[in-house]
Formats: sequence, C-alpha cells, structure tokens
Amino acid sequence: MFSVLRNATYRSLFAAQIVALIGTGLLTVALGLLAYDLAAGNAGAVLGTALTIKMLAYVGLAPVINALLARWPKKPVLIGADLVRGAMALSLPFITETWQIYVVIFLLQSASATFTPAFQSLIPAVLPDERDYTRALSLSRLAYDMEALASPALAALLLTVVSYNNLFLGTVAGFLFSALMVAMAVLPRVPAGASPQASLWHRTTLGARIFWRNRRLRSLLALNLVVAAPTALVLVNTVVYVRDVLQRPDTDLALALACFGVGSMIVALSAPWLLERLGDRTVMLAGAAVVPFVMAGAVAIPWATPGSGWWLLLTLWFLLGAANSTILTPSARLLGGASTEDTRPYVFTAQFSLSHACYILAYPLAGWVGAMAGLGWAAAGLTIVAMIGSAGAFLSWPRHDAAGAMGRAGEEQDSGQPAPHRSRAR
Repeated sequence: MFSVLRNATYRSLFAAQIVALIGTGLLTVALGLLAYDLAAGNAGAVLGTALTIKMLAYVGLAPVINALLARWPKKPVLIGADLVRGAMALSLPFITETWQIYVVIFLLQSASATFTPAFQSLIPAVLPDERDYTRALSLSRLAYDMEALASPALAALLLTVVSYNNLFLGTVAGFLFSALMVAMAVLPRVPAGASPQASLWHRTTLGARIFWRNRRLRSLLALNLVVAAPTALVLVNTVVYVRDVLQRPDTDLALALACFGVGSMIVALSAPWLLERLGDRTVMLAGAAVVPFVMAGAVAIPWATPGSGWWLLLTLWFLLGAANSTILTPSARLLGGASTEDTRPYVFTAQFSLSHACYILAYPLAGWVGAMAGLGWAAAGLTIVAMIGSAGAFLSWPRHDAAGAMGRAGEEQDSGQPAPHRSRAR
C-alpha cells in the first residue's frame, strides 16, 4: 500500500491531505464543545443545523464551482480554497452566538466544496496504474481513519492544558500547511473537461447525467444514503450521548469518536486484499447489509445503565466505522470506471455533491428528532434511512457484474461515455 508514496507528487498531496484532516478533526471536537457551551442540551440541534448548512453548500455550490473553474489550473484553485478555509477557521474562537456558527460554517464549507473534488480528481492522473490507484484509495481512507483516531486523541491531550477555543488554531495551521504542500507539488496537466462551447448548465449537470446512465453509479447513490445515516448519528449525537445521557467528561467525546475511526481504519488496511479477492460489489454491499443492523442497537443506548451504555456505545461506533469503510474505500474505483479523463472532474464533483445531499436528510433527522423526541427515536429513524439505502443498492447494482468497478465490459452502454484509457497491472 505504501509503495505509492515513492511518487513525489502523490507524497506531497497525501501530506497535504493528512495535515488538513487533522485540523478538520480538531475542528469537529471543538465545534461540538462550542455548540454545547452555547446551547447545552440543544447542542445536537445546533450541530445538526450547522452540518445541514455545510451539506447545502456542498450540494448547491460544488457542481457550479467545478463548472466555473474547470478550465483553471488546479494548483491556484487548491491553494486559494485552503487559504479561505484557514481564514474562516481563524474566526471561530470569536463566535458568541449560534447564528455566527452557521455563517462561518457556510463560508468554510463552500471553500471545501471547491477543494475536495478538485483534489480527488487529480489522483487518477497522478497514479494512472490501476493497482497503484487502488492502493492510493486505501491509503486515503486510512488517512481519514487515522484522523478520526489521532485528532480526537490529540484534542483530548490538548484539552488537558488549553481551552477548546485554542483547538481552532490547530485547524488554521492544518489548512495553511496543506496549501504549502500543494504549492510545492509538481501537478500533472489535467484536461480541461467539457468543450468551451458547452453551456454552464451542461457542464454543471454533466456528472449527474453520467451517474443516472450508469447502473453501478445509481447503486452508489443508494450506498451514499447508507453511509450518511451512521455518520450523522455519530457526528451529531455523540456529544449528547456522552455528556447528557452517559454523563461522561469532555475527553470521552474524543474517545467515542476515535472508536468510530479505529473500526474504519482496520477495514481500510485490508481493503486492497478484500477487493482483489471479492470484488467491489461483494465488499460494498456487505457493508450496506451490516449498517442497519448495527444502527438498530443504538436505539437501546439511552435506556442502558451508564456503565453498560458506555461500552455499548463504543462497540457500536467501532462496528459502524468498519461497515462504513467497506463502502467508502472502493467508491472512487466506481467513479474512475465510469469516466473518461475529460469527464472525470465532473463525475467526482457529482459524487461529492450527491453524496452530501444525503446528509441534508440525515443531519436534521439526527439533530432535531434527537432534540425533540429523544436519541432513541433519532437512531430508529436513521436506521430506517439506512435500510432504504441498502435495499436500493442491492436492487440497482447488476447481480452478474463480472467486469468489476474498473472493468470496461459494458461500460459504454451503462455510462453513455467512451471507455477511458487506464493502464492495468496484471
């Protein structure tokens, strides 16, 4: 897996990703504690609203921004987005009202909606070999999982000596270092995409239209719903479970979030081996089948004793992280198999936008239902959402999918696009 780090460009981009992720992880912990300070028992509702605004920025702005900037060089786009994110994070320690959280989160995540799809669409150009690309996907997933482990642990350590407001400074440092790593990298020339004559509407909707024509990508849409349900439960309601229900200290919030990351990390480490032997369909649909059953267990946490409830929470969060990783790690292989070099930025942007659209449903359900009706009802509602997504994924993905995610057989018929050229290691 780590052999891809011999590529200097990928190594710089990977370093940028890791540091930015650690900063974002510190932001997650600090934002939860800031919301609790401002709203106490309604912290879940505040976080749910803030994260819904984040998703609206992702869904509404990502395709438009990509269409507008598709012909721009990638390096200044990535650096500019990092600098904007750093500036927004720097303002968070000065927030005193909940509405200010919403404004800053919208601006910060608008910059992320610019950065992330552009960053992801670069990796296939940097690593054109299929096996190297698969290793890079696993390494990227591992980076996300290590962040989920390391950032809460680092946050817990810092919280013993500083207030949570100082954690936002770590977020700023992460974004600035990310910009520096991108500036140092020698990026490949990426095709500009759709022809200059194509209208803005055509370029904005191109990725979504490719999604609709490809059966595997339609299944990925349903899998996005499966992933959104447990992610919303963990990110929105963990602080309420830990502080209000189980009466645990601040540092245990970091520990609970870390368990979610450990489960995901273990799957990410074994992903290349699993995908080579079982294929994308088996691995991803197995995760989709497991998620609803595990989430159903979260319904019982509010009625458990504090001691048993704590261990139940850690166990369930670990399993949800593992199941989510079986879906998330291979997903970019499906995107690569359904796109050409010209359409790749649009397909990756469509996945970024459409996947986050699922959170517009999941985050309010986790936050507002949890605040008004109780955490048990929120977990039950999200379990139903995961079940619907899982059923849709099984029904959409062709049962006899011999070609696999990166295979070309039948790809033109599914996607309506000519098959992209990619080198293959056999």
